[in-house]
Amino acid sequence: MTAVDESPWIRAMPALFVLIWSTGFIVARYGMPHAPPMTFLAWRYALSLGCFGLWIALARVAWPRGRAQWGHLAVTGILMHAGYLGGVWAAVKAGMGAGLSALIVGLQPVLTAVWLSATGARVLARQWLGLALGLAGLVLVVSHKFGAGGPGDTATALNLALAVAALLSITVGTLYQKRFLQPCDVRTANTVQLGAALLVTLPLAWLENEAMHWNAESAAAMAWSVLGLTLGGSSLLYLLIQRGAAASVSSLMYLVPPCTAFMAWLLFGEPITLATVGGTALTVLGVAMVVRGGRSR
Repeated sequence: MTAVDESPWIRAMPALFVLIWSTGFIVARYGMPHAPPMTFLAWRYALSLGCFGLWIALARVAWPRGRAQWGHLAVTGILMHAGYLGGVWAAVKAGMGAGLSALIVGLQPVLTAVWLSATGARVLARQWLGLALGLAGLVLVVSHKFGAGGPGDTATALNLALAVAALLSITVGTLYQKRFLQPCDVRTANTVQLGAALLVTLPLAWLENEAMHWNAESAAAMAWSVLGLTLGGSSLLYLLIQRGAAASVSSLMYLVPPCTAFMAWLLFGEPITLATVGGTALTVLGVAMVVRGGRSR
Protein backbone atom coordinates (compact mmCIF):
# COMPACT_ATOMS: atom_id res chain seq x y z
CA MET A 1 0.00 0.00 0.00
CA THR A 2 1.40 3.40 -0.95
CA ALA A 3 1.52 6.53 1.15
CA VAL A 4 -1.23 8.05 -0.99
CA ASP A 5 -3.54 5.13 -0.19
CA GLU A 6 -2.93 5.70 3.53
CA SER A 7 -4.12 9.32 3.47
CA PRO A 8 -7.11 10.31 5.65
CA TRP A 9 -9.04 11.20 2.48
CA ILE A 10 -8.76 7.66 1.13
CA ARG A 11 -9.74 6.14 4.47
CA ALA A 12 -12.77 8.44 4.69
CA MET A 13 -14.07 7.64 1.19
CA PRO A 14 -16.35 4.68 2.12
CA ALA A 15 -18.10 6.65 4.87
CA LEU A 16 -18.37 9.67 2.57
CA PHE A 17 -19.98 7.50 -0.09
CA VAL A 18 -22.59 6.24 2.43
CA LEU A 19 -23.37 9.83 3.47
CA ILE A 20 -23.87 10.85 -0.15
CA TRP A 21 -26.07 7.79 -0.79
CA SER A 22 -28.19 8.72 2.23
CA THR A 23 -28.84 12.19 0.84
CA GLY A 24 -30.59 10.64 -2.16
CA PHE A 25 -33.69 10.07 -0.02
CA ILE A 26 -33.37 13.53 1.54
CA VAL A 27 -33.16 15.32 -1.80
CA ALA A 28 -36.28 13.47 -2.95
CA ARG A 29 -38.13 14.78 0.10
CA TYR A 30 -36.69 18.25 -0.54
CA GLY A 31 -37.59 18.45 -4.22
CA MET A 32 -40.93 16.66 -4.46
CA PRO A 33 -43.15 19.51 -3.18
CA HIS A 34 -42.12 21.48 -6.28
CA ALA A 35 -42.21 18.89 -9.06
CA PRO A 36 -43.83 15.65 -10.23
CA PRO A 37 -41.42 12.72 -9.77
CA MET A 38 -40.99 11.54 -13.36
CA THR A 39 -40.54 15.05 -14.75
CA PHE A 40 -37.87 15.80 -12.15
CA LEU A 41 -36.08 12.54 -12.88
CA ALA A 42 -36.24 13.11 -16.65
CA TRP A 43 -34.48 16.46 -16.14
CA ARG A 44 -31.97 14.77 -13.85
CA TYR A 45 -31.13 12.06 -16.38
CA ALA A 46 -30.83 14.58 -19.24
CA LEU A 47 -28.54 16.93 -17.32
CA SER A 48 -26.46 14.01 -16.04
CA LEU A 49 -26.04 12.76 -19.60
CA GLY A 50 -24.70 16.14 -20.61
CA CYS A 51 -22.20 16.16 -17.75
CA PHE A 52 -21.05 12.60 -18.39
CA GLY A 53 -20.78 13.32 -22.12
CA LEU A 54 -18.42 16.23 -21.46
CA TRP A 55 -16.40 14.16 -18.98
CA ILE A 56 -16.09 11.29 -21.46
CA ALA A 57 -15.01 13.64 -24.25
CA LEU A 58 -12.32 15.24 -22.09
CA ALA A 59 -11.04 11.93 -20.66
CA ARG A 60 -11.37 10.05 -23.98
CA VAL A 61 -12.46 6.85 -22.28
CA ALA A 62 -13.52 3.74 -24.18
CA TRP A 63 -17.14 2.80 -24.77
CA PRO A 64 -18.52 -0.69 -24.03
CA ARG A 65 -17.91 -3.20 -26.82
CA GLY A 66 -20.60 -5.21 -28.56
CA ARG A 67 -24.34 -4.91 -28.90
CA ALA A 68 -24.91 -7.41 -26.11
CA GLN A 69 -23.15 -5.23 -23.53
CA TRP A 70 -25.07 -2.16 -24.65
CA GLY A 71 -28.29 -4.13 -24.31
CA HIS A 72 -27.38 -5.40 -20.85
CA LEU A 73 -26.44 -1.87 -19.77
CA ALA A 74 -29.77 -0.57 -21.04
CA VAL A 75 -31.65 -3.20 -19.02
CA THR A 76 -29.74 -2.37 -15.85
CA GLY A 77 -30.30 1.35 -16.48
CA ILE A 78 -34.05 0.82 -16.73
CA LEU A 79 -34.09 -1.25 -13.54
CA MET A 80 -31.53 0.59 -11.38
CA HIS A 81 -32.32 4.15 -12.46
CA ALA A 82 -35.82 4.38 -13.92
CA GLY A 83 -37.34 1.64 -11.75
CA TYR A 84 -35.48 2.23 -8.51
CA LEU A 85 -35.39 6.03 -8.50
CA GLY A 86 -38.84 6.28 -10.02
CA GLY A 87 -40.29 4.10 -7.27
CA VAL A 88 -38.54 5.95 -4.44
CA TRP A 89 -39.38 9.43 -5.72
CA ALA A 90 -43.00 8.51 -6.45
CA ALA A 91 -43.32 7.00 -2.95
CA VAL A 92 -41.98 10.18 -1.36
CA LYS A 93 -44.31 12.27 -3.54
CA ALA A 94 -47.19 10.09 -2.28
CA GLY A 95 -46.39 10.99 1.34
CA MET A 96 -43.73 8.53 2.51
CA GLY A 97 -40.96 9.88 4.70
CA ALA A 98 -37.32 9.76 3.64
CA GLY A 99 -36.37 7.54 6.57
CA LEU A 100 -38.99 4.90 5.87
CA SER A 101 -38.20 4.80 2.14
CA ALA A 102 -34.50 4.29 2.95
CA LEU A 103 -35.41 1.53 5.41
CA ILE A 104 -37.49 -0.38 2.84
CA VAL A 105 -34.92 -0.12 0.06
CA GLY A 106 -32.20 -1.05 2.56
CA LEU A 107 -33.64 -4.57 2.63
CA GLN A 108 -32.04 -5.27 -0.76
CA PRO A 109 -29.32 -7.62 0.65
CA VAL A 110 -32.04 -9.57 2.46
CA LEU A 111 -34.10 -9.94 -0.71
CA THR A 112 -30.97 -10.98 -2.60
CA ALA A 113 -30.31 -13.73 -0.05
CA VAL A 114 -33.86 -15.02 -0.48
CA TRP A 115 -33.42 -15.10 -4.26
CA LEU A 116 -30.10 -16.94 -4.02
CA SER A 117 -31.70 -19.49 -1.72
CA ALA A 118 -34.57 -20.00 -4.17
CA THR A 119 -32.09 -20.61 -6.98
CA GLY A 120 -30.19 -23.27 -5.05
CA ALA A 121 -27.46 -21.27 -3.30
CA ARG A 122 -26.72 -22.10 0.33
CA VAL A 123 -28.01 -19.51 2.81
CA LEU A 124 -26.68 -19.77 6.37
CA ALA A 125 -28.95 -20.05 9.41
CA ARG A 126 -27.56 -16.71 10.63
CA GLN A 127 -28.72 -15.11 7.39
CA TRP A 128 -32.24 -16.51 7.83
CA LEU A 129 -32.28 -15.08 11.34
CA GLY A 130 -31.15 -11.76 9.88
CA LEU A 131 -34.00 -11.95 7.37
CA ALA A 132 -36.52 -12.46 10.17
CA LEU A 133 -35.09 -9.59 12.22
CA GLY A 134 -35.05 -7.26 9.24
CA LEU A 135 -38.67 -7.94 8.36
CA ALA A 136 -39.76 -7.67 11.99
CA GLY A 137 -38.06 -4.29 12.32
CA LEU A 138 -39.69 -3.03 9.13
CA VAL A 139 -43.14 -4.19 10.28
CA LEU A 140 -42.60 -2.42 13.61
CA VAL A 141 -41.77 0.87 11.89
CA VAL A 142 -44.49 0.65 9.24
CA SER A 143 -47.22 -0.30 11.73
CA HIS A 144 -46.74 3.02 13.51
CA LYS A 145 -46.72 5.02 10.26
CA PHE A 146 -50.13 4.01 8.87
CA GLY A 147 -52.29 7.11 9.16
CA ALA A 148 -50.24 8.36 12.13
CA GLY A 149 -47.54 10.44 10.45
CA GLY A 150 -47.81 14.04 9.43
CA PRO A 151 -47.40 15.39 5.88
CA GLY A 152 -44.50 13.65 4.20
CA ASP A 153 -44.30 10.92 6.85
CA THR A 154 -47.31 8.65 6.33
CA ALA A 155 -47.41 5.03 5.16
CA THR A 156 -50.22 4.13 2.76
CA ALA A 157 -50.88 1.15 0.54
CA LEU A 158 -49.88 3.25 -2.48
CA ASN A 159 -46.53 4.59 -1.29
CA LEU A 160 -45.60 1.24 0.26
CA ALA A 161 -46.28 -0.47 -3.08
CA LEU A 162 -44.11 2.12 -4.86
CA ALA A 163 -41.25 1.69 -2.37
CA VAL A 164 -41.43 -2.11 -2.64
CA ALA A 165 -41.39 -1.77 -6.44
CA ALA A 166 -38.20 0.28 -6.09
CA LEU A 167 -36.72 -2.42 -3.83
CA LEU A 168 -37.57 -5.16 -6.33
CA SER A 169 -36.21 -3.10 -9.22
CA ILE A 170 -32.79 -2.41 -7.71
CA THR A 171 -32.51 -6.01 -6.47
CA VAL A 172 -33.26 -7.51 -9.89
CA GLY A 173 -31.02 -4.91 -11.53
CA THR A 174 -28.12 -5.77 -9.24
CA LEU A 175 -28.48 -9.50 -9.84
CA TYR A 176 -28.78 -8.92 -13.59
CA GLN A 177 -25.68 -6.72 -13.62
CA LYS A 178 -23.63 -9.29 -11.74
CA ARG A 179 -24.78 -12.02 -14.14
CA PHE A 180 -24.42 -10.34 -17.53
CA LEU A 181 -22.24 -7.22 -17.43
CA GLN A 182 -18.54 -7.29 -18.17
CA PRO A 183 -16.16 -4.75 -16.57
CA CYS A 184 -16.16 -1.39 -18.36
CA ASP A 185 -15.56 2.27 -17.61
CA VAL A 186 -18.11 3.54 -15.10
CA ARG A 187 -18.60 6.83 -16.98
CA THR A 188 -19.58 5.29 -20.30
CA ALA A 189 -21.58 2.58 -18.52
CA ASN A 190 -23.53 5.22 -16.60
CA THR A 191 -24.15 7.16 -19.79
CA VAL A 192 -25.74 4.16 -21.51
CA GLN A 193 -27.78 3.35 -18.42
CA LEU A 194 -29.01 6.93 -18.01
CA GLY A 195 -29.94 7.13 -21.68
CA ALA A 196 -32.13 4.03 -21.35
CA ALA A 197 -33.67 5.37 -18.14
CA LEU A 198 -34.48 8.67 -19.85
CA LEU A 199 -36.22 6.93 -22.76
CA VAL A 200 -38.44 5.02 -20.32
CA THR A 201 -39.09 7.98 -18.01
CA LEU A 202 -40.00 10.60 -20.64
CA PRO A 203 -43.37 9.04 -21.62
CA LEU A 204 -44.31 8.77 -17.94
CA ALA A 205 -43.35 12.41 -17.41
CA TRP A 206 -45.62 13.49 -20.28
CA LEU A 207 -48.54 11.76 -18.53
CA GLU A 208 -48.09 13.80 -15.33
CA ASN A 209 -50.54 16.65 -14.88
CA GLU A 210 -48.52 18.68 -12.40
CA ALA A 211 -46.06 21.24 -13.75
CA MET A 212 -42.51 21.54 -12.47
CA HIS A 213 -41.95 24.75 -10.49
CA TRP A 214 -38.40 26.04 -10.72
CA ASN A 215 -37.31 27.87 -7.59
CA ALA A 216 -34.36 27.88 -5.21
CA GLU A 217 -35.35 24.58 -3.57
CA SER A 218 -36.07 22.65 -6.76
CA ALA A 219 -32.91 24.03 -8.40
CA ALA A 220 -30.81 23.03 -5.37
CA ALA A 221 -32.37 19.55 -5.37
CA MET A 222 -31.64 19.18 -9.08
CA ALA A 223 -28.06 20.42 -8.74
CA TRP A 224 -27.30 17.99 -5.92
CA SER A 225 -29.06 15.13 -7.72
CA VAL A 226 -26.89 15.62 -10.81
CA LEU A 227 -23.55 16.74 -9.38
CA GLY A 228 -23.60 15.17 -5.92
CA LEU A 229 -25.47 11.92 -6.48
CA THR A 230 -25.10 10.91 -10.13
CA LEU A 231 -21.61 12.26 -10.81
CA GLY A 232 -20.13 12.47 -7.31
CA GLY A 233 -21.54 9.20 -5.98
CA SER A 234 -20.61 7.33 -9.14
CA SER A 235 -17.10 8.77 -9.09
CA LEU A 236 -16.56 7.80 -5.45
CA LEU A 237 -17.80 4.27 -6.11
CA TYR A 238 -15.49 4.05 -9.12
CA LEU A 239 -12.49 5.14 -7.04
CA LEU A 240 -13.37 2.75 -4.21
CA ILE A 241 -13.63 -0.21 -6.55
CA GLN A 242 -10.32 0.72 -8.18
CA ARG A 243 -8.67 0.70 -4.73
CA GLY A 244 -10.29 -2.57 -3.70
CA ALA A 245 -12.49 -0.96 -1.03
CA ALA A 246 -15.83 -2.11 -2.40
CA ALA A 247 -16.21 -4.52 0.53
CA SER A 248 -15.99 -1.58 2.93
CA VAL A 249 -18.86 0.10 1.11
CA SER A 250 -21.08 -2.98 1.24
CA SER A 251 -20.44 -3.41 4.96
CA LEU A 252 -21.39 0.24 5.60
CA MET A 253 -24.51 0.32 3.42
CA TYR A 254 -26.75 -0.86 6.23
CA LEU A 255 -25.93 2.41 8.01
CA VAL A 256 -27.90 4.30 5.35
CA PRO A 257 -31.39 3.95 6.97
CA PRO A 258 -30.43 5.37 10.41
CA CYS A 259 -28.31 8.05 8.76
CA THR A 260 -31.23 9.05 6.53
CA ALA A 261 -33.67 8.97 9.46
CA PHE A 262 -31.44 11.35 11.43
CA MET A 263 -31.11 13.73 8.46
CA ALA A 264 -34.89 13.64 7.89
CA TRP A 265 -35.54 14.45 11.55
CA LEU A 266 -33.04 17.30 11.48
CA LEU A 267 -34.24 18.85 8.20
CA PHE A 268 -37.94 17.99 7.97
CA GLY A 269 -38.97 17.13 11.51
CA GLU A 270 -39.83 13.52 10.66
CA PRO A 271 -40.47 12.01 14.12
CA ILE A 272 -38.06 9.53 15.63
CA THR A 273 -40.14 7.51 18.09
CA LEU A 274 -39.16 4.51 20.18
CA ALA A 275 -40.87 2.30 17.59
CA THR A 276 -38.83 3.95 14.83
CA VAL A 277 -35.56 3.53 16.72
CA GLY A 278 -36.30 -0.07 17.73
CA GLY A 279 -37.57 -1.11 14.30
CA THR A 280 -34.68 0.55 12.49
CA ALA A 281 -32.17 -1.07 14.85
CA LEU A 282 -33.72 -4.51 14.26
CA THR A 283 -33.68 -4.01 10.48
CA VAL A 284 -30.09 -2.74 10.46
CA LEU A 285 -29.00 -5.70 12.60
CA GLY A 286 -30.83 -8.12 10.32
CA VAL A 287 -29.33 -6.70 7.14
CA ALA A 288 -25.87 -6.70 8.75
CA MET A 289 -26.24 -10.40 9.60
CA VAL A 290 -27.26 -11.20 6.02
CA VAL A 291 -24.39 -9.18 4.50
CA ARG A 292 -21.71 -10.48 6.86
CA GLY A 293 -22.97 -14.05 6.49
CA GLY A 294 -22.66 -13.80 2.73
CA ARG A 295 -19.13 -12.35 2.91
CA SER A 296 -17.89 -14.97 5.39
CA ARG A 297 -19.19 -17.74 3.16
